[in-house]
Amino acid sequence: MRLTLAALLVPALLATLAGLVVLWPASADVPDRIPVAAEGSTVLRATVTGPIDPETGEVPARLDAGSRAGGDDVGGDAITVGAPPEYVAYGFDEGDRLRVLYLAEAVGAGVSPYVFMDFERGLPIGVLAIAYAVVVLAVARWRGLAALAGLAGAFVVITWFTLPALLTGQNALGVALVTSSLVMFVVLYVAHGFTARTSTALLGTLVGLAITAVLGWWGSGASNITGLTSEESLWIPQYAPSLDIQGVVLCGIVLAGMGVLNDVTITQASAVWELRAVAPLATRRELFARAMRIGRDHIASTVYTIAFAYVGAALPLLMAVYLSDQNLATSLTSGEIAEEVVRTLVGSIGLVLAIPVTTAIAALTVPGTASVASVPVGRVEVPAA
Repeated sequence: MRLTLAALLVPALLATLAGLVVLWPASADVPDRIPVAAEGSTVLRATVTGPIDPETGEVPARLDAGSRAGGDDVGGDAITVGAPPEYVAYGFDEGDRLRVLYLAEAVGAGVSPYVFMDFERGLPIGVLAIAYAVVVLAVARWRGLAALAGLAGAFVVITWFTLPALLTGQNALGVALVTSSLVMFVVLYVAHGFTARTSTALLGTLVGLAITAVLGWWGSGASNITGLTSEESLWIPQYAPSLDIQGVVLCGIVLAGMGVLNDVTITQASAVWELRAVAPLATRRELFARAMRIGRDHIASTVYTIAFAYVGAALPLLMAVYLSDQNLATSLTSGEIAEEVVRTLVGSIGLVLAIPVTTAIAALTVPGTASVASVPVGRVEVPAA
């Protein structure tokens, strides 16, 4: 069976690499970067130095050393920053770090040429990222380091291939399958090693991704999921005319299923191997049945995870739906809600079907009956002392 695993995974890897070559975007076709600030404007950093004026909406701040605006050195200058009403209501605290936009045309117009863009969040997010890495390394040790390396590799694939390929109009379903397959090859083998157990989980994951892709293709088309439900989806095509917004939705459906599929497939493969260790005389049918009991529990908890993750991310949208004067069925099948419902349902179906597939592959692949004496303990066989 290990040769069978190799016979299935090697062609899958070769097909992935071939797809990577075929779909790789030409650098000349990738749209130019969109400037953050218009000509004559400059993005600067500043620190809040006092309370906001609620009447004018202006925030006192001091520019960072080395700041330049309009060709002049304005580092350390005390300025006032104009903020929109919603941020005035949110409030500013002394010491808050800001990104501000300097508008040269506003100089001499009687208003501050500095406009609030956003809060500077690099430090707190950096601290959280370091804390996350430290916790992972402290608990999982070398396995955690390998997982972080695999995660970094996945982001490299998405940054250098997936995003440019979508922006240049490459086939979105092909991009999704190549990305997810390549990421899973990298992540699983880097994090879990080159073993039959890992290969089993990988094969189950690829089957789940294929199911997700087919269902996503049908579901997004049949449900008329346009992808035109956010501000970004409306203006990005102006800068990337070849972009297929509906294809982006389909690609997102497949990529969203990667992490959860990886979770359940590696768990099921590990469950079968551990069951074999404590029950070396169990038949493959028994191993499959016992591992599926674990899988059913995992299905229930994972379905909750997917649903609650969406609820947490879309809470403002759900409150808007709650306040709208229309029935629930209409709300769940409208616009952005429908897109997320399709994404959740398709991902969940692929996840659920991947569990018995992976369990069956693992039950067939796990080493056979151990040639050791054993004694019965209930219905579990353990090696004799």
